[in-house]
Amino acid sequence: MAVELPDLPIGEVLGPLRAALRDGRRAVVVAPPGAGKTTVIPLALLDEPWVDGRRIVVLEPRRLATRAAARRMSVLAGDEVGGLVGYQTRDERRIGRRTRIEVLTEGVLTRRLQRDPELPGVAVVIFDEVHERNLPTDLGLAFALDAASTLRPDLRIVAMSATADAEVFAALLGRAHEAAPVLRAAGRMHPVETRWMPRAQRERLDVAVARAVHRAIADGPGDVLVFLPGIGEIRQVQRQLVDEVAAGVDVRPLAGALSTAEQDEALSPSPPGRRRIVLSTDIAETSLTVEGVRIVVDSGLARQPRFDIGTGMTRLTTVAISRDSAEQRAGRAGRTEPGVAYRLWSKVEHGTRQRHRQAEITQVDLAGMALEIAAWGTPVDELALIDPPGDRALRQARQLLVDLGAFEPPADDDPGRMTALGRRMTDLPVHPRLARMIVEHGSALACIVAALLDDRDPMRGRPDDLPADLALRVGLVTGATSDERADRGALHRVRERAADIASRAGIRFDLDAVRPDDAGAALLLAYPDRLAGRRRPGQFQLRTGAGAWVAPDDSLAAEAFVVAADVDGRRSGARIRLGAALDADDIASTLAADVVEDRHLSWDADRDDLVERVERRLGALRLDERTSRPLPGAATTDALIARVRSTRLAALPWSDAATQLRARVALLRRELGEPWPDWSDRALLATLDDWLAPMLVGMCGRTDLERLDLSVLLRAQLPWPAGAELDELAPMAWRIPSGRHAPIDYLADRPTVAVRVQDVYGVGAHPAIVGGRLPLTLALLSPADRPIQVTADLPGFWAGSWSDVRRELAGRYPKHHWPTDPATAPPRRMRDR
Repeated sequence: MAVELPDLPIGEVLGPLRAALRDGRRAVVVAPPGAGKTTVIPLALLDEPWVDGRRIVVLEPRRLATRAAARRMSVLAGDEVGGLVGYQTRDERRIGRRTRIEVLTEGVLTRRLQRDPELPGVAVVIFDEVHERNLPTDLGLAFALDAASTLRPDLRIVAMSATADAEVFAALLGRAHEAAPVLRAAGRMHPVETRWMPRAQRERLDVAVARAVHRAIADGPGDVLVFLPGIGEIRQVQRQLVDEVAAGVDVRPLAGALSTAEQDEALSPSPPGRRRIVLSTDIAETSLTVEGVRIVVDSGLARQPRFDIGTGMTRLTTVAISRDSAEQRAGRAGRTEPGVAYRLWSKVEHGTRQRHRQAEITQVDLAGMALEIAAWGTPVDELALIDPPGDRALRQARQLLVDLGAFEPPADDDPGRMTALGRRMTDLPVHPRLARMIVEHGSALACIVAALLDDRDPMRGRPDDLPADLALRVGLVTGATSDERADRGALHRVRERAADIASRAGIRFDLDAVRPDDAGAALLLAYPDRLAGRRRPGQFQLRTGAGAWVAPDDSLAAEAFVVAADVDGRRSGARIRLGAALDADDIASTLAADVVEDRHLSWDADRDDLVERVERRLGALRLDERTSRPLPGAATTDALIARVRSTRLAALPWSDAATQLRARVALLRRELGEPWPDWSDRALLATLDDWLAPMLVGMCGRTDLERLDLSVLLRAQLPWPAGAELDELAPMAWRIPSGRHAPIDYLADRPTVAVRVQDVYGVGAHPAIVGGRLPLTLALLSPADRPIQVTADLPGFWAGSWSDVRRELAGRYPKHHWPTDPATAPPRRMRDR
């Protein structure tokens, strides 16, 4: 199909390019912005014989540029998008049955290569804006070159750049040690005057930019293109300008985070008689053409991802742009006539800036790249990468993939093989963290969380003023909650993105089944390394040991555990920008292999009982502690023994019988020695494992201890045959003449029997124990049980002081019998006794 091509500067290299691709199949094209390389070259190659009716694939680094390039080519071809020319981004596909030129974002190409490395039906792959050194571009180019060297030697590959740094790409695309040809189009640039307007040291960026825009509007005609680092700064400058610029001037934002309608409006010229100020990120630096611009105001800043190996986190960082980026931005003012570029930095500072931008492969998280390379199958050191990944960064990326379950743990020189889970993760066009969450959780909730994290926050306002709770945003997406700060258009895009992810993952997308409060449990699957436990309200400790925080009034401040999805990247005291709460059971369930249970038996003072405390820990984080009645076992027995030891036997149920038994044995040991055992506190404590522990088997706590019969237990410890003689040598009671047994108190200073004097009438010989060696002490009592005499010589008492005692008792108790010779009198007991 012949298409009439516009007369643009790129036309001068079309002939050499056709020849290079016909003969050598590789080429590098260098042309300044606006030369027409993006739109003209694909159309010019359509009818080449080697194309033979197959498709031409054009790779763009940004979604906005992808749509714009497809639309521009369709206009040139007099066709609708989706006809001859179509496009596909992560979220959108407009490719028809007769599409011959497909404009894709880099990730789409990588997915196609992974599914079928031969790229059937594709004649040539054109990588546009390779100088931007995006990681997906570098990786897609490496895969395409690898496929071409083995499976598709006929595949043509073109690398296009807007800068002069083309020799590196020429060497990369070269074959048989011969560099690919470099074809340069001079372009038709008009002179651009540079005016330096350095920002004051403490001057706010939005104020400095507004000042430069006012001057630019006043100094000359034409539309103004303003380069700012991000959408936040765009909104700030927009607020500064809307009420201050002259009538007849339109202020329009341009960024990838905006809706398609807003982007199209920014790219469209203002009506006749009106001027336009376009506030743009670096998206307008190379790939896009913004018509009518002859003034550029450049903040000199860009937002770029930076990976901190120390923290394991990637964050968007505002950095000073390189000199080649500054030249490309300035060149936008000289497309159609002489222009002016206002730079908000000094000429001296300009000379100190880097010549070229740094490659993303040296700056960002490499987990996605490591997963893609593993799925591809070619070792990283055999791929044609301009800059090899850093060893440390690659090791850290692979370790993350091991932690996520995508790789098996490495062994020796094997970096770790991809698991079945890892292969499923490669099917999803999201970061491996989010892919793991989607595959493992398998829910619409996981898809919504992934969509929220993979795009700009749908809540508008100063980042420091926004709540950090991801569950709140999930509720906004599902419609369960509302918030005036939510951008409805952004929420709609998140829903569409989440539905697309669910479709790719084979997940039913049912918003009614989504529970926002479960966001933390899902998020933990993606960020197991960013689990944090509360130290005090608003202050958290990450699993790695580093500190993190949220504002004291944030809804997450009081949560016991949170997962931090977006952290500002500081090594210490990092602020959690986005996270979700979860409980200990969620953690234990998700990270079961890493959770350690520390079971500890101890005596609970409040319960006065033995309890088992089960503490669950995850690294430096204490998840929870649960208290329960312990189960029988050796550890429980040991704990009970420890309790008895710590109380010096007081925890045991010492009945009077048991106490008397110890005293009887102690008496016999004192009087007779061995084999009577030592049952002193010290001796019993030293031998608890021998005499007590066997009896505690199966016991669990205080109530079990209280059921012990220590008198039976201790008596069983007496050696044979001495134990059989205990009751004879140290009887529990003395049988008095009346036939009654009077208990012997062995706890007194001497074994003592308390008995009424009338009960020992007829006793002529003093009673003794220990085989007659030790006389009993008799505590003689009156009929009213009052002491009248203590004696260890009853015959002496009868013969001596009894007569005086008798007269006193007879006067006090006249109804009782008081014999003059009690040693021969029969024992008598009064009825009132």
